[in-house]
Amino acid sequence: MTQAEMSLNTFMTRSREQVDSALERWLPKTDQQPQRLHEAMRYTVFNGGKRIRPFLVYATGQALGIPMKTLDGAACAVELIHAYSLVHDDLPAMDDDDLRRGKPTCHVAYDEATAILVGDALQTLAFQVLIDDTDLPGNAQGKLKMIQALANASGSRGMVGGQAIDLDSVGRQLSLEQLETMHMHKTGALIRCSVCIAALATLNLNPKTLHNLDTYAQSIGLAFQIQDDILDEESNTEALGKTQGKDRDNNKPTYPSLMGMDNAKQKAQQLHAKATEALSQFGHEANVLRELSRYIIERHN
Repeated sequence: MTQAEMSLNTFMTRSREQVDSALERWLPKTDQQPQRLHEAMRYTVFNGGKRIRPFLVYATGQALGIPMKTLDGAACAVELIHAYSLVHDDLPAMDDDDLRRGKPTCHVAYDEATAILVGDALQTLAFQVLIDDTDLPGNAQGKLKMIQALANASGSRGMVGGQAIDLDSVGRQLSLEQLETMHMHKTGALIRCSVCIAALATLNLNPKTLHNLDTYAQSIGLAFQIQDDILDEESNTEALGKTQGKDRDNNKPTYPSLMGMDNAKQKAQQLHAKATEALSQFGHEANVLRELSRYIIERHN
C-alpha cells in the first residue's frame, strides 16, 4: 500500500507513531538533570492526544511528495508548541483545569511552578528542533522561513494573542466576527502553521498551491474550534477527557451560544466544503487531508 492509498485511520496511526518516535529522541531523558522537570515534560507530551498538528505536517508532505521521515523535526516542533500551550492554558491563572486527556493536568500532577517551567522548556525545545534537525529538506533560507512561521503562529499575533483575547472575553458578549478572530488566533494559527511549515520544505513551491493549502488550513482550523464548542455542550467529561461544560460555566462566548446549535453545525459543514474545494488541484495524494476535514467535524472528542 502506498502512502496515497492509506486510509485516514491508518495514516493517523502511522503519523502518531512517527512523531512519537521522533519526540522520544528529542525530549531529554528522565535521568538527566533536572530530573523532575524532564519527567514532567515527558508526562505532558506523552499524555495521549490525537497529534492532529503533526498529522497535518505529514499529510501536507504527502500531498507535495515529501517523505515523512524528512518532516519529523517540523512535526515535533508544532506538537511541542501545542503541548506547551495546553500546560499553560490549564493553569489556575488561565482556564484552571484539572483534567487533560482524561488525566491530571501538569500542575495537578506536579505543581504550578513546574508546569510553568515545562511550558517554557517545551516552547524553546520546539525551535531548537527546527534549528538542529539536519533531516529537514530545503536550504537554510527555507529553514529560517519555517522558524519564522512557527514564531508568528505561536506569539502575540497568533496562539498567545488568541488566548489573551479569550481570557479578556469572559463574561462579555462578542460578535461572531470577534469570536472568529479569537479562534483564528488561538486554535487556527498553529493548525495553519502545521500545513505551511511542511509546504515550506518544498523549494520553489507555486504560490497558488501555497495559497490553496493555507485556505484549507484556515477552514479546518475554524471548523475544529466550532466542533470543540459543540462537543462542550453535547458530549460528556469521560468522552472529552476534560471537564465538559467548562466554557458555559465560565461564561465564555462560543459558536452555539452566539449562533445556536443548528447554525453552528451548519457552519462547520460549510467550512468542511470550503476546505475540500481548496484541495481541488490535488489528486488522490491529498485524500488524507480531505478525510481529515470530514473527521474534524464528526469527531466525538
